[in-house]
This record gives sequence, C-alpha cells and structure tokens, in this order.
Amino acid sequence: MAKGAAISAVAISVMATSAMADKVLRIQSVLGDNADEVFMLKEFGKDVAALTGGSLTIEVLPAGAVVGARDVMDAVDAGLVEGGFAWTHYWGGKHPAANLFGAPIAGAGVGLDNIAFLSWFQYGGGKELYDRLWDEMGVNVKGFMLQPVGPEALGWFKEPIASMDDFRKYRFRAPPGMVGQAYKDIGVASVAMGGGDILPALEKGTIDAAEWCCPKPDMVFGFQKVLKHYYLQGLHQVVVNADMYVNGDFYNALSDTEKKALEVAANASLSKSMSYRIYENGKALQSLVKDHGVILHDTPADYFSSYMAAAKNLLEKNAAENEFFAEVWQSQKDFADIAVPFWAGSQASNAALGKAHADTLK
Repeated sequence: MAKGAAISAVAISVMATSAMADKVLRIQSVLGDNADEVFMLKEFGKDVAALTGGSLTIEVLPAGAVVGARDVMDAVDAGLVEGGFAWTHYWGGKHPAANLFGAPIAGAGVGLDNIAFLSWFQYGGGKELYDRLWDEMGVNVKGFMLQPVGPEALGWFKEPIASMDDFRKYRFRAPPGMVGQAYKDIGVASVAMGGGDILPALEKGTIDAAEWCCPKPDMVFGFQKVLKHYYLQGLHQVVVNADMYVNGDFYNALSDTEKKALEVAANASLSKSMSYRIYENGKALQSLVKDHGVILHDTPADYFSSYMAAAKNLLEKNAAENEFFAEVWQSQKDFADIAVPFWAGSQASNAALGKAHADTLK
C-alpha cells in the first residue's frame, strides 16, 4: 500500500475513535514529555479548556506516539492526528519560507531579535503571511505560533576558541537547513542530528563540539558531562519559534468561541513561554557554572561578521528562487528598517545594565 493511502486508512479509524470524545484536540509533539516546550504546551491546553468551559480540550502526545517526528505535518494534513507541535522551520523542506517564521537566520539578516520578531508577527504583517504559509506549503492546516525559544547559545567546545580559525578545527553539531548551511559556507564542518543523538555522538567522538538550544535544554541533554567551554552569544538562531498545527477540517468544525479561545491562548503562550524561559535558563546557567564546572566565554568577534555575511547570501539566494520567500523577507526588512533602530538602541542600555550586575557576581 502507498504511504499516502496507508495514512488515509489509519486516519479514518483514528478520527472515528476521536469522534466519541467530543472536540478533543490531540497534539503530537516532536519532543518527549520532559521537555520545557511540552510543559508550556500543556499550560496552553489548560488555558484553552478554561476559555471554552471544557468544550474543547487538548491532549498532548509525546514524540513517536502516532508517527515519527518527520511525519507530523503529513499526519496532521491527512487527519491521522488532529494536531502537531514542532518548530516552524522543521518544514523548510516543504517550503523555504518556513525558515523565516521558525528560525530566520541571523535575525533575518536585518537585526530582528526574538521580541522584535513578535512585534513584526503581531503588528507588522507577519501573522497574515504566516496564515498564508500553509496554503503555499500545500497542506490542510491551521497554524498557531506558541513559543519563542531563542536566542540560542553558540554552543559547547572542548577548548576555548579565540577565532574562526579555532572554530573550524571542530566537527560541530548544528541545526539543519539554512542555519547549518551557513556554517558550512564559512568553513565549519557542521553535522545535523537530533537532540537525543548529540551526547552519544560527543561521547563517541563522532563530533567534538555542539549546539542545541539554551542552558536549560542543554543541561537536560547532559552536554556538560563532556564539554566545559560554553558560548552564549550566537547569531544562527537568535529567533526560534515553536508552533502548533491543527488539521484544517477539525479547525473549521470548531465554534467561533473555540476558535477565538485558541487564538487568545496562543497569544498568551507567546508571553508566558518567553517569561518562563528567562527564569529557567537563568537557573540552569547558574547551576552549570557553580555545580558542573562550566566556563563561560565571549564569542570571538570574527564569528559575527563571517556568519552574517553567509546568512545574507543564503537569504538573497532563496529570495531569488522563491516568490513567497521573497515577499516574507521583504516584509521583515521593511519592518526592521522602522523598528530595529529604535529597539537596538534602547536594548543597548538594557544589555549594559544587565552586564553591570552580572559582572558583580563573578
């Protein structure tokens, strides 16, 4: 039986079973139950249930419960499962513009940080483009942006790196897609692999440096057991967004109140997730340094110019090859020309303020 036919056959059976439980939105995550993203997804589910008086409830399924991580979008599209949860850029293979919503490389090349991205998304035309992404991708899906994860750390190394020449000596785990390609373009031997595979690869020597996300998720995976030199400042994924996908037929069958509840709870999740992560990553970073002997370093200056140049080349290449990608990127550039001079200038004082306090703790 063909793959599509098999999915459709199973979908009929699963949807029939779901029909007995009125308006249960089952969301399969690409992560296990212990991930912070899943914790916040369940918090989102509680808000939806409260806002709808229980007429719509959400059940979170862990990675692999129904399909593999790479098949989540296809499963939601086919109705095999009502919802899915991943990072938008996971689907860059289906459409390159997914990268501009999930992980716009190097702040889309125009200085967008995670907060400025949300401003573009909510008030600068980004959400309207995001709603078009699924049709451009050719899937029967309604998407909801839920969790800003970035900025992500540059990563972990065996020894300190003083320059890009030092960086290029390492086999480095990097994300797939445009982000990893930019590393290749500046001469870094980057290797893509799932989060659960990184520590075993480090222990075996398959790779000898790595990035995943931020202090809390990195500590959960145990990278500090192998590597002790940690660099927080990176450009590759300053903005990283996780989102939820709902089967279009399931979504269209919801009442207006239930649809509005998903929208309101999603907007709340954007703020709550960011707030949660600042504190959780702060606690984890403190533990890494005090309890695990991790040494923090500043990222070499030549990394920033090298990576930014490679990122802009990739953005320009994709814009030349795909009309919708070009439209989304132009929207981000137009927004950045207005918002970034203000935001970057005001944030400089915030960064100096924070550094002044952090320096007193050393």
